[in-house]
Amino acid sequence: MRTTLALLAGLAALVLTAQPAVAQDGPLVFVGSSIFHRWTNLTAQMAPLPVVNRAVDGLMTSDVLAMVDRAVLPLHPRVVVYYCGSNDVDAGEPAEAIVARIRRFVDRVREASPSTRIVFVSVNRAPEKRDRWDVVDAVNRQVEADGRQTGRVRYVDVNPVLVDATGEPRMDLFMPDQLHLRPPAYEAFARILKPVLLEAYEKR
Repeated sequence: MRTTLALLAGLAALVLTAQPAVAQDGPLVFVGSSIFHRWTNLTAQMAPLPVVNRAVDGLMTSDVLAMVDRAVLPLHPRVVVYYCGSNDVDAGEPAEAIVARIRRFVDRVREASPSTRIVFVSVNRAPEKRDRWDVVDAVNRQVEADGRQTGRVRYVDVNPVLVDATGEPRMDLFMPDQLHLRPPAYEAFARILKPVLLEAYEKR
């Protein structure tokens, strides 16, 4: 499985490196894996915010960390919106290792661009990951705690919209693979995220 993910990451790196620089002044840059990559209406749902989507199916936190200097920082983002860790969980990674790489990403962005805000979107408690929800929860809790303690990253929890009143996943929001999301899930994400991103973008 990791061989396939590594190949995807390598191809993604080539594609992203080849893309021309974005002319926008300080866009919101979405980075991460398939949850963001498959957000097909992202630009429209975030309008009028200037959005660049650098997410790629299959990426792990190590891949996103490796591409930060090549595909994120050259865009001079005003805000970085981060969703990654889901594939790490599937690969059997412990929460501590996943969080460590997320912290390194945050450190690198803040080191290179102290004024850039970073928003972390919670790893989804997808039905496909039910037997590893403890790891998902541990990653989310630690990133949320980091945000409270350091102010270097803002944590946004989107999981409440993916479950019903009993805490069970809303299967109508998931594709048949029980991992990827249907359009109504993204509509719910936009309602949660857009106010946060507007505030972050307008903050000087």
